[in-house]
Amino acid sequence: MPRLLLLNHVVLFLCCSIYIGTGVSLIFFQFPLEPKLTPDNYMMIFIEPVHNATVFFTYMTMVMLVTATVMLLTEWFTGIRWVPIVVLLALIAVTLLTVLFIFPYNEVLNAGIRDPAYLREMFAKWANLNRIRVSLWVVMWLAMMFWFYRMAYLARADR
Repeated sequence: MPRLLLLNHVVLFLCCSIYIGTGVSLIFFQFPLEPKLTPDNYMMIFIEPVHNATVFFTYMTMVMLVTATVMLLTEWFTGIRWVPIVVLLALIAVTLLTVLFIFPYNEVLNAGIRDPAYLREMFAKWANLNRIRVSLWVVMWLAMMFWFYRMAYLARADR
């Protein structure tokens, strides 16, 4: 396999790994803070991090679309073309979920919420959508992990 092509696949796997790492952080470190959030403190830990993540992931998603398409084109005649197909489908689903459903909650939360009950309701809905998104990130990562596992296995199978 040409090194440049392998680099493409490594970059795609890196991006999938960044997504899954973000998901682990959300589920294990940020979601448990939800009961402690109040109208007075939620903006500090929500607004700027979510904005920064949105900017970063917008560019990363573009990189992933390109690298996954390259992987699909180069793996089309192999037995594992399903890997980039799964990654692309999950990435498109994640993007649609984010833009159509999560961003509207981001806007409500960015506008400022003064009612604690409404804040809890908005964060609960936001978190549930993010749990779905994290599950799609896991699917992307597992698909890429399978590709690399298979390549390593085949390289070592004759030893």
